[in-house]
Amino acid sequence: MFEKLFGWGKKKPASAPESEIPFGRYSDNNKPVSKVNRWTDADNFFKEKKYPEGLDAFFDYLRDDNAKNVVYERNGAEGRFEFYQGSKIVRGIFDSRALKAEVTLAKMPQSSVPVMRRLLEMNFSLYYSRFALDNDRLCMRFDSHIEAANPSKLYYGLKELSTKADKQDDLLVQDFSSLETVDSEHVITIPVTEKEIKYEYMQKWIAQTLDTITGLDADKFSGGIAYMLLSLVYRIDYLVTPEGKLLYDLEKIANIYFKKDERPAVEKNRDMVEEFRKLQARTKEEIFTYLFRSKYTFAIVAPQNYKAVSDSIHGANQSMVWYRDNNYPFIATQVTEYGISYCQYSYSLPKVITQLFHLYMQVNYSEYFAAIGNKKGYYNTANNHFDNEAIIDQVKTIQEKWRDKYPNMDFKTHNLRFDTLVNFNQTFTTELEFLNMESK
Repeated sequence: MFEKLFGWGKKKPASAPESEIPFGRYSDNNKPVSKVNRWTDADNFFKEKKYPEGLDAFFDYLRDDNAKNVVYERNGAEGRFEFYQGSKIVRGIFDSRALKAEVTLAKMPQSSVPVMRRLLEMNFSLYYSRFALDNDRLCMRFDSHIEAANPSKLYYGLKELSTKADKQDDLLVQDFSSLETVDSEHVITIPVTEKEIKYEYMQKWIAQTLDTITGLDADKFSGGIAYMLLSLVYRIDYLVTPEGKLLYDLEKIANIYFKKDERPAVEKNRDMVEEFRKLQARTKEEIFTYLFRSKYTFAIVAPQNYKAVSDSIHGANQSMVWYRDNNYPFIATQVTEYGISYCQYSYSLPKVITQLFHLYMQVNYSEYFAAIGNKKGYYNTANNHFDNEAIIDQVKTIQEKWRDKYPNMDFKTHNLRFDTLVNFNQTFTTELEFLNMESK
C-alpha cells in the first residue's frame, strides 16, 4: 500500500559511516529546549484541533537533527513520514481522518503455522500495535483516528511499533528458516578491521572473566562472580555495540540473574557462565553479522531520577571494599564498573553522565580504544601510568559543555586518585555519585 501510494521502494545503500565510532545505546533523553518546546506545541495544537500543525510539531520533536532519523512531508491535511529504529524503517501516512504506520519484519514465501502461532502469542503483549500478514510480507501496524492521535498516544504507539519490530525481525528470521530478511538496506556496514577488533576484544574479555571465575570458590565468591558477569554484559553492550540476536543474547544473560525466582546466586552464575561459553564458541563470521550501525528514534530504556544512579554506584562501591582490601584488584575493578555500567545499560542517562562514563571506560580499556583508533591514551596498563592532566582536562571540558543546563554540577577533580586503577575507579565513580544533576 505505502509503496504504491508514495513510490517507496528499496533505498540505495547508506553512505559510508563517519570516522567517529558510536558507543552504547541510543538515548532520546537529551533533546534541546527547542525540541522540548515542539512537544508543547504539538499538545497545544491537538487541543485546538489543529491536527496537521500538531503532526508537524510532533515529528519535529522526534527528529534528531544530527542523526537525520526522521523524514516528514505534508501537503494540506495529507502527508507521509518515515523514521529509523535500528534495522527497521517505520513508514506511515495520514490524512484528515486517520494516521497509519507500518514496518516490514520479514518475507514469508510459504505459510508457516509455527510462525503464525508465535506472532499470535506476541500480539497479546502489545498495547498499541499488532502483527499482520500482507500477502507474503510479515509486518507490524499501528493506526489511530486523527481526533484521538494526541502526542502521548503517537509517541508510545510508534515507540512500541518500532522497538518491538527492531527486536523481533532478527529473532524471527533466526528461529524460522522459512522467513527471509527484507527492508534492511539502510543499515550501515562497518569496516572489517573494526569488526575484527571488536570480536577480538569481546573474546578476550569473556576469556579473562571466565578464567578468573574458574579459580574462585563458587559459593564464597558468588557475589563477586555475579558482578563480574554482569559487568561483562554491560561492557560488551557499550563498547562493542552489538545488534540483532547478539544484543538479544546479552540481554538474556543479564535477565538470568535478575529474574525473580528463588534460585541461589550460585545457580544463576553457573547459567550465565554457560551462556557466555556458548557466545565464546560462536564463529567470527556469525558475530560479524551482528556488527553494524543503525539510526534510532526511540531509546529502548527509560530515564530515571538521578538518585537511582547514585544508589547503584554507592552500593557497588560498598561491595568493592572487601575485594580491594583482600587483594582481588581485578574483581574490585569489575564491581565498581558494575555500579555505573548498570545505569548506562538500564537507563536513558543524561548525555553529560554518558560522556563521563565514556571517559571512565577509556581509562579502564585504553588498549581497546587505542586499537580502534583513539589517540588519547589515558592509562597505560603495563606500567600503571595515568595521564592525570588529560583526564582532568577532559572532565573539566565535559563539565563546561553542560554548565548552562546543569549549573550546580561540580565534579571535584582534586579528589581523584591516580595511584592504582582500583582507587581511581572508586574516586571517579564517587564523584559521579554525588553530582548535583538539577537542571536549569
